[in-house]
Amino acid sequence: MTSIPRAIYRTQSWRRRLTVPQFTVLTGLLVIFLGTLIISNPLCSSSKVGFWEALFTATSAVTVTGLTVIDIGKDLTIAGQVALASMILIGGLGLMAITTFLQGFVVRGTELKCRLDRGKTLDEFGVGGVGSTFKGIALTAMTLIFSGAFALYIFGFNDIQSNGNRMWASIFHSISAYNNAGFGIWSDSLESYGSNSAVNFIVIILILLGGFGWRVTSDLWSNRKQLRRKNLNLHTRLVLRTSLILIFTGAFGLIITESLSQGNFFNTLSWPQKLMTALFESISARTAGFTTMPLSIETISDSGLLLLMALMFIGASPGGTGGGIKTTTLVALMAATRSTLRGQRDVIIRNRQISDKIVLKAVGITLGSLMFVLMMTLLLGIANNLEGEPTFSFLEMLFTCVSAFATVGFDLGVTKHLGHFGQLVLIIGMFVGRLGILLLLSALWEAINRDRIQRQNRIGFPRADLYV
Repeated sequence: MTSIPRAIYRTQSWRRRLTVPQFTVLTGLLVIFLGTLIISNPLCSSSKVGFWEALFTATSAVTVTGLTVIDIGKDLTIAGQVALASMILIGGLGLMAITTFLQGFVVRGTELKCRLDRGKTLDEFGVGGVGSTFKGIALTAMTLIFSGAFALYIFGFNDIQSNGNRMWASIFHSISAYNNAGFGIWSDSLESYGSNSAVNFIVIILILLGGFGWRVTSDLWSNRKQLRRKNLNLHTRLVLRTSLILIFTGAFGLIITESLSQGNFFNTLSWPQKLMTALFESISARTAGFTTMPLSIETISDSGLLLLMALMFIGASPGGTGGGIKTTTLVALMAATRSTLRGQRDVIIRNRQISDKIVLKAVGITLGSLMFVLMMTLLLGIANNLEGEPTFSFLEMLFTCVSAFATVGFDLGVTKHLGHFGQLVLIIGMFVGRLGILLLLSALWEAINRDRIQRQNRIGFPRADLYV
């Protein structure tokens, strides 16, 4: 065997050994790297955008976060904005689904176990398979995005005189809203349209449809002629019910906290505008990142920031374009807590028994995510102290880390003023938050302990009691 065929054989053998989580991580890194090269190109950006700024922006776009250290409208050309929108689509439509679809072409001779693993991973993200289902996801997304862009063009951005600029603004913000990215062409997000009910309503609809996930939208569409609760599956009912509770709890919670604190967030608004703004911010906090009011430590109370952090940490729903621990994870934890308090052995939701594996996964996701956010905040605090006089408060740093990990994009003005180390912490947080803490840990664990995993699968252990 000559050296060239031997090298080809080694490459193919290395690809076959990759698991789905490892392949997804590598593909995500590759997409971010290519996006960085494109954005840093002089044809796509101004001289203010170097490699580091391009890396941060590309990571934020692929992870559909929305945090940025540049001015999208001023520092990126039209070509750069088109590239940014393309990266948002790649990340928002499901990096997991796309990479798993590509793996079928890259990894040849895959064993049955790996093929089942790939199908299982797709199912966890609400895809259920490739081919026609994947086409259905893309077709649904494109239909909703262009419908949203058309509505924004006709009813929303009427103040933009140039038809070309108006059309592009409509398309870009529709892509960003549906994918829960939070990127805007204007530096003040959507603050200029805070009183525009058409823009608020259209963006809210796009955010919700993108955050619900494929399973929910598909189930709703399938039962559109007889849209009754009993016709919808359990997942759809739980997602809709939990989302509504979180939306209205967040909206009325913001009104209460800001009214009691007599802050500046709703100070100049009438009651109808307060309700609309509170509803918009409550929905946007669950991974969208758009804002119609100035968001800073001076304009919103500490209790309001804590409420927004809770909404961000929970996030959207499985299979959706948002981040966070997901609404169904919260439901599983609440149901497990209820069963424990009642002394029940099984976890029951809507007269359905939930497996222990799902509950353990929910606990792992929540605890792992919480520990990761705390570690990010610790590192950000260290970076803040090393730079001399501390610039940001603990609450500002914690809020920024939750926003990055949950791929929200809310910013209190911290991101641009961080050093490279602090911004690197946010880059890693955005990447881990989008892929999922369990997927990343699984990829690392399988790479380091492949032999141990195979041995443990064949070993049984005696049971023991633990007092808690």
